[in-house]
Amino acid sequence: MTPESSSPTGTDDLMAGPPPGCPAHGTGPGGLRRLYGPDAQDLAALYEKLRAEHGSVAPVLLHNDVPIWLVLGHGENLHMVSNPSVYTRDSRIWTALLDGTAGPDHPLMPLITWQPICSHAEGDEHQRLRGAVMGAMSTINTRDLRRHINHYTQELVNQFCRRGTADLVSQFAEHLPMAVLCEILGMPEEYDDRMVQATRDLLKGTETAIASNEYVMSVLMRLTLRRRAESAEDFTSHLLNHPAGLTDEEVGQHLRLVLLAAYEATANLLANVLRVVLTDPGFRAQLNGGQMTVPQAVEQSLWNEPPFSNVLGYFAKQDTELGGQRIRKGDGLLLGMAAGNVDPHVRPDLKANMKGNRSHLAFGGGPHECPGQDIGRAIADVGVDALLKRLPDVQLAVHEDDLKRTASISSRHLVELPVVFQPASPQDVMDRPGVSELPRPRPDWDLSDPSPDAAPAPRPTIDMLETPLPDPATEPGHRLGAWQRFVRWWRGY
Repeated sequence: MTPESSSPTGTDDLMAGPPPGCPAHGTGPGGLRRLYGPDAQDLAALYEKLRAEHGSVAPVLLHNDVPIWLVLGHGENLHMVSNPSVYTRDSRIWTALLDGTAGPDHPLMPLITWQPICSHAEGDEHQRLRGAVMGAMSTINTRDLRRHINHYTQELVNQFCRRGTADLVSQFAEHLPMAVLCEILGMPEEYDDRMVQATRDLLKGTETAIASNEYVMSVLMRLTLRRRAESAEDFTSHLLNHPAGLTDEEVGQHLRLVLLAAYEATANLLANVLRVVLTDPGFRAQLNGGQMTVPQAVEQSLWNEPPFSNVLGYFAKQDTELGGQRIRKGDGLLLGMAAGNVDPHVRPDLKANMKGNRSHLAFGGGPHECPGQDIGRAIADVGVDALLKRLPDVQLAVHEDDLKRTASISSRHLVELPVVFQPASPQDVMDRPGVSELPRPRPDWDLSDPSPDAAPAPRPTIDMLETPLPDPATEPGHRLGAWQRFVRWWRGY
């Protein structure tokens, strides 16, 4: 716990340097730990150090050594997001902005700057803007959405299925959410590599992020003006026609909010779920054995690896107390999704199955809970299910330890997920996926007691997969049974 301060932000006392020879040297001012730079390569381990040192709320440093509170506790995070009378998302009251500590050149300024969107608004204005977004969300037809997801999954798999190899990050997880979201927003013709790369670029805060953002906004504003002139049955039109009466600029900004939040979260979620299926024999066995469905697997992933690690930020509207720490008016706080999801008070055993439990923090909570979370879940549920049905023998092409990730304060990404599988013929994208088995465990996975004399089965290689493809014209026809037809209907195909 940090000592009480006479500073209006409660953090001035934390900025004083430690005495010479103190172990805190090598951290930041006041001995605080940084959430960026060389000392923050393993943020998951850093969260646990902070929890041991400070409890459920810890003082930390953002880029440029800007002090902020990181909320580590599950209950404390829920308390913060559920009390808009005490905590706001309006950064204009943040002391670090008012006193220039977080200046206009701060690397996280795109995430900090207040915008006239529902996620930053309060009171009546929040109700007006969020009401319009939720109203437009409610018009999305669930069965149509599932058909779009399946359609684009088949198209993406068709692009690599003959080769027997693929990278399920760059060739699948990064593309499926964008294709589906462009369809939902009413601009399927805008889905292409440039839209995917521009969206990923602006989220990374690179030197070209501003140009990428301008490109994405130009696409969204063209769509807004087009739908203002000629309405259609899509999310954009319903947002424009909502009784809240959003301006063109408000519509464009909320389209950007939906696109970026849903895309980034779902791309990470898809990659995370597929990684676990491909690397965890127990996880895959539960899918094969029917003890776990793909939607349940998705929820487990949302607990273990939430698509966003932290959200910046919430700001104290008054002096208060949280997790034993004195929070001053104007202090900033990070919503700690990753840390909160592994809070030992709610998950004493991290290996325990969280089946049926949706109380994770992956989508936030309170008035600003993610409004598009069901879209993300649907893309992950249907996309993963359809891909595994098309490639039932898909296996990781490298050792799990060789998988690389990039991490930031906001999220943790898989760089690539290389796989091998038996080459297959492309499928008519208008066909509905059949009812087939889920992917089998790898030959070298033995879930029973191993025999001491048993030699491990060889891992498949590219050469092993060079099997001639069957001629579709000679394959015997197969009429679906009544149960299979029912399952297809139930799944929305």
